Amino acid sequence: MADEFDEEFNEEFEQENDEFQSSSGSDEIMRVRTPRGKEVLGVVEQLLGLRKMYVRCFDGKTRLCRVPGRLRRSMWVKNGDAVIVEPWEYDEDKGDIIYTYRRGQVEWLRKKGFLKDLEEF
Repeated sequence: MADEFDEEFNEEFEQENDEFQSSSGSDEIMRVRTPRGKEVLGVVEQLLGLRKMYVRCFDGKTRLCRVPGRLRRSMWVKNGDAVIVEPWEYDEDKGDIIYTYRRGQVEWLRKKGFLKDLEEF
């Protein structure tokens, strides 16, 4: 009885896996977070240590940004990463990094025109 269940499960799993592989082509559906409100896209220029770094934002400013404590352990940032920066209300030259894009998401942003100015940086 257990063998029959295992065989049925394996057949279903293989079918689902085949469907997943066929959909992983160029027509893959992907969720990508875009900036909202005062948030700005940027590229990390220089890591300074202590969760701080310089980020060149697409609004033309270079900001001293930090990774907030609530995101410290779940977010890893490197030089050249595309990020979303939330500028501080009282100091526009500083901000918080609230999201880091992965490679596939950066390609999607380029295709859709969000990062068309990335080559200028």
